[in-house]
Amino acid sequence: MLIRKTKASDPKSSEITSHSAYLSRRKFMAASSAAIAGAGLWAASSSNALVSRDEPATNKGPDWLKRQIASASDTQWGKDESPAPYSAITNYNNFYEFGYDKDDPARYASKLITDPWSVKVEGACENPGTLSLEDILKGMPLEERIYRLRCVEAWSMVIPWIGFELGELLKRFKPLSSAKYVQFITLVDKQQMPEQRSRFALIDWPYREGLRMDEAMHPLTIMAVGLYGEVLPNQNGAPLRLVVPWKYGFKSIKSIVGIRFVEEQPKTTWSELAANEYGFYANVNPKVDHPRWSQASERRLPSGLLSANRIDTQMFNGYGEEVANLYSGMDLRKFY
Repeated sequence: MLIRKTKASDPKSSEITSHSAYLSRRKFMAASSAAIAGAGLWAASSSNALVSRDEPATNKGPDWLKRQIASASDTQWGKDESPAPYSAITNYNNFYEFGYDKDDPARYASKLITDPWSVKVEGACENPGTLSLEDILKGMPLEERIYRLRCVEAWSMVIPWIGFELGELLKRFKPLSSAKYVQFITLVDKQQMPEQRSRFALIDWPYREGLRMDEAMHPLTIMAVGLYGEVLPNQNGAPLRLVVPWKYGFKSIKSIVGIRFVEEQPKTTWSELAANEYGFYANVNPKVDHPRWSQASERRLPSGLLSANRIDTQMFNGYGEEVANLYSGMDLRKFY
C-alpha cells in the first residue's frame, strides 16, 4: 500500500463552458440541422442540481458486495480533507449515457442492472478471460481512499471512494511485455442507457478510455466499487469504475465491462471527439489551459451563488510527489 506523506499543499474553485454543455449544444444543433460554427461560451450547469439529502441512501447491490465494502480498511489518504456531501457527489455527475445535464444520471440511471456483472479481459496478456464482479473481488482487500476529483470543466469535489488498486487486478492476467497501454470500455445497453439510442448521439459508443501501463499499475490508481461506505451508486459508475486522481475526471471511466492490454496508444472517446481540447494524458495542469477556458483555478463543490468556493488548481491535482516521476522529460504542453 502506498503511504501518503502529510503535506501543506492541500487543495484550496471557475464556472465556464462545460464539455457536457458542449455536447448538449452540439446535439441540439444536429437535431435542428443548424449549421452554426464557433465555440462561444455556454453556461455550465450550476450546483442547484444538488438535493438536500446529505446522508447515504440505501444503495442497491448484492449482499456479498455490501459486506465486503463494510469491511474496507481505512487509509491515510485524504484524512485531512473534507469530503463533499453525499448529495453533491451523487447528484452532480457527468455520465453521458444517461444525459448531458448534471442531474440526468441521478434521474435516469437508477434502473441500471448491475448484478450480475462481468468484465472481459483480453489482448496482450497470458490469462485473458471473463470474470464476474464477485470473482474480481475475491481475495481483493478493499480500502477507503479520500481523493480529490478535478473535472476538466474546472469544478472539483473530494470523494471518499471504496476500492482496490487496479494494478493488483491487472497482475492476475499477466500482461505481456509488449502491452504498453490498457484500454477500458463502458457498457453498451441501449435499453438501459437512453443517450446510446439517440439518433443524434455525438459519441461513438461505447465510451472508451486508456492509460499507459505504468499509470495503470501506479498504486494511486484504483477501481472503485463504493463510496461513503456504501455500494457505488449507479450514477457514479456502478458497479465498477476507474479512479485516477491526478487526471481530469473524464479519464475515470464508469461501468466498465472491458479491459484490453494493447501495444499502441488506444483510441479514447474524448480525444477522438476533440483532440485539440482533450488529450490522451489529461493530467491536471493549471499551466495548460483548455482552448475555451482557464485551468488555473477550480470551483470546489458544494458551492453557490453567494459562495463560489474558488481555489487554485494544483499540478497533478496535488499528487505530484507521487506521480510526477512518471512524466520525467516529457513536454506536458505537448502531451496534455
